[in-house]
Amino acid sequence: MAANNSGPIQEELGEGGTGVKREAEEGEGTSSSAAQATATAMLPRSSSRPQLDLSGAAIHGTLEERDPTILLPNQSDDISHLALDIGGSLIKLIYFSRHAELSTEDKRKISTKRRLGMFNGGRRSYPILGGRLHFVKFETEKLNECLDFISSKQLHRGGVDSPSWRSGAQPDDIVIKATGGGAYKYADLFKERLGVSLEKEDEMDCLVAGANFLLKAIRHEAFTHMDGHKEYVQIDQNDLFPFLLVNIGSGVSIIKVDGHGKFQRVSGTNVGGGTYWGLGRLMTKCKSFDELLELSQRGDNSTIDMLVGDIYGGLDYSKIGLSASTIASSFGKTISENKELSDYRPEDISLSLLRMISYNIGQISYLNALRYGLKRIFFGGFFIRGHAYTMDTISFAVNFWSKGEAQAMFLRHEGFLGALGAFMSYEKHGLDDLRIHHLVERFPMGAPYVGGKIHGPPLGDLNEKISWMEKFVQKGTQIIAPVPMGVPATTGMGGFERPTSKGDILRSDASAALNVGVLHLVPTLDVFPLLEDPKTYEPNTIDLDQDEFKYWFKILSDHLPDLVDKAVASEGGTDDAKRRGDAFSHAFSAHLARLMEEPAAYGKFGLANLLELREECLREFQFVDAYISIKQRENEASLAVLPDLLMELDSMNEEARLLALIEGVLAANIFDWGSRACVELYHKGTIIEIYRMSRKKMQRPWRIDDFDMFKKRMLTDRKDQPYKRALLFVDNSGADVVLGMLPLARELLRHGTEVVLVANSLPALNDVTANELPEIIAEASKHCGILRKAAEAGGLLVDAMAGIQDDLKDAPESVPLMVVENGCGSPCIDFRQVSSELAAAAKDADLLILEGMGRSLHTNLNARFKCDALKLAMVKNQRLAEKLFNGNIYDCICKFEPVS
Repeated sequence: MAANNSGPIQEELGEGGTGVKREAEEGEGTSSSAAQATATAMLPRSSSRPQLDLSGAAIHGTLEERDPTILLPNQSDDISHLALDIGGSLIKLIYFSRHAELSTEDKRKISTKRRLGMFNGGRRSYPILGGRLHFVKFETEKLNECLDFISSKQLHRGGVDSPSWRSGAQPDDIVIKATGGGAYKYADLFKERLGVSLEKEDEMDCLVAGANFLLKAIRHEAFTHMDGHKEYVQIDQNDLFPFLLVNIGSGVSIIKVDGHGKFQRVSGTNVGGGTYWGLGRLMTKCKSFDELLELSQRGDNSTIDMLVGDIYGGLDYSKIGLSASTIASSFGKTISENKELSDYRPEDISLSLLRMISYNIGQISYLNALRYGLKRIFFGGFFIRGHAYTMDTISFAVNFWSKGEAQAMFLRHEGFLGALGAFMSYEKHGLDDLRIHHLVERFPMGAPYVGGKIHGPPLGDLNEKISWMEKFVQKGTQIIAPVPMGVPATTGMGGFERPTSKGDILRSDASAALNVGVLHLVPTLDVFPLLEDPKTYEPNTIDLDQDEFKYWFKILSDHLPDLVDKAVASEGGTDDAKRRGDAFSHAFSAHLARLMEEPAAYGKFGLANLLELREECLREFQFVDAYISIKQRENEASLAVLPDLLMELDSMNEEARLLALIEGVLAANIFDWGSRACVELYHKGTIIEIYRMSRKKMQRPWRIDDFDMFKKRMLTDRKDQPYKRALLFVDNSGADVVLGMLPLARELLRHGTEVVLVANSLPALNDVTANELPEIIAEASKHCGILRKAAEAGGLLVDAMAGIQDDLKDAPESVPLMVVENGCGSPCIDFRQVSSELAAAAKDADLLILEGMGRSLHTNLNARFKCDALKLAMVKNQRLAEKLFNGNIYDCICKFEPVS
């Protein structure tokens, strides 16, 4: 970094560091639409509640297909599988499925075995992306067929492709959401046949919630139908409400919808689908509703209905706008004809009935729309069933009576509104929790932020659009909020097995009193095969002499109270956690005091060993992950803006993009809870203030600046023969890995390079772990095809949409993106002892990228390797900057060491 750009970031933030936060709340550039976009942006929640992810949701099948499956390509959480609407005539059923051919763990192991020549066991199943909502109907009188269907697919137990079914773990008290009168009438039968309880949901609530769900989340759901022509309607989500919802079931309910959960039933009629079927069955002897509809398609209602032309000698009544074919009186001709019922064709009777009821519903609906000043009327309910003549008749009535001012619209899943509402009513994924990704205009990285607005080349109306950076602003205050209490007795590892520090899997470097060293999850440790000379390799960059140790003793001692608070909070703040926190504090302080008196007490000791000592001591007192809540919040904020950042990067040429990527890695590396200077910044300003100032410091030249050499290697020397495999040693959670290293990994993948992300085996400060990376990558993959295909190829996720979505069917095989653990649980890494998995991955690697202070400054700054190596870090300690480079805090290094 240039000397004139190396002043403290605190000075630029100001005394309180609240300028950007106030602008985000009060400035002209933050609109309500921007806030809404952020509120609904796609990101994983800190809570453990499964979420319904509707980003990219689309109808699967042809545009003419009835009740088509809805694809959820980015669904990662396992969600409740079944909901019912049990009406008087029909049962409507909705269920969720994955339809993955292999279990996640099977695919992960197969891929790892193929790529690295070894299995990587000991982890939970990796994420599955994708799923489908299925829509099925049964006649209520054939309820047993519905029960058999549920039982055959085990839908009441999560489905045969669910993890709980495969594992054999079955819940005792199974509750299924249901609406409609049959939810009360048949509750005992469901209990008897399936052993489940039906939890009843209000029918009208479900109806409206289902309609809102479809209109807000599903593209190509609404359409118009006039004179046999179907046209899909693009719904403006900001202008959806109010509208009139007409649900045509056995009877008809007319509902004015003003918003989510805001509605009133304003009218209705008892002449509906039940009327049509009831009269039709009496008059035609049809056995089913569908048979009656099919008859109508071959009918001619002019043999039964009295038309305007019958009254006016075949002429129109043009003065009042009535054509000769307009019905003057339904069934009017039967009055004057000396015929019995059997003399009329069932087809003609069915069509006449259909037109009579449809016209009536259309007219009543329009009159209610007129009453409330509404222009849009959505029709739903199983009366319609995608029947063209029914829709044409309703549309004609609305258009005729409104003189073309109102519009009748229909829904492809019209008969499932109530069942969808019941599905949405599960606490796990209510309508308020829908996570719909909103595409927004992007602004150039680093564009100045002045007076509440982004200044720079605009891509749209600044007052109506929001940049990825501004999204980050609105998440910043959540990240620096007080650390919430974790759930008592949780592992703190996101569902992975809790590690143990007992037995022969613990590396012991020295003291018998305390196992000082790295806690490993694998019993076999290898020398990193790409070390140029393992015999002369020394990981520590700076030895701890007495003066140096005193400095770090003060740093670690001052940081200790905050660390204890976070550790206790991560375990739920229980009395037991507090006792263990006090014990850890005393034990670690005692070890520091001993080392002050006797520096050689634990053998040769560098700064890396001192940092390892702290982490190992935490684990000795069963604190697995003290920073888990902070890591989750930072991941959420970063993942929320990643799609916009990637789109911005993609707009650059290759050379500019590579520079922006390296700048992004260096800037994001400031988010480090192991640095006291960075922690102080967290308390002075929002996360985005820190990141913006950090990016400003990225102006070249850097303290060590080999970027041009790396650029030449990437874009010129290896243009036709890219790196075969790159090992990327990642550092911190949040912006560091999500906005820094993942985009860099993506760029390497684009060049055809296999990428292996190398992360800690166990938590250390806010460092990301190998166990956490697959979930982060799965979230990032939801909006990036490159990452998604590479993660699938590398066994990091199972893509349930592969072979289903058109854009994935014929996609060429991607180079893989993989994750391995390094065998460590420390901020640093000693390449003399790494996991066998990392050693295996290194054998075909020809590029190493070491990122962060712990891995490329405290250790390995001077290490030499057998392949090209790039070392990237921001110096976040003034003393270290002075000792290494005679530099300043926040200086950056981009050190490239090519091999000949």
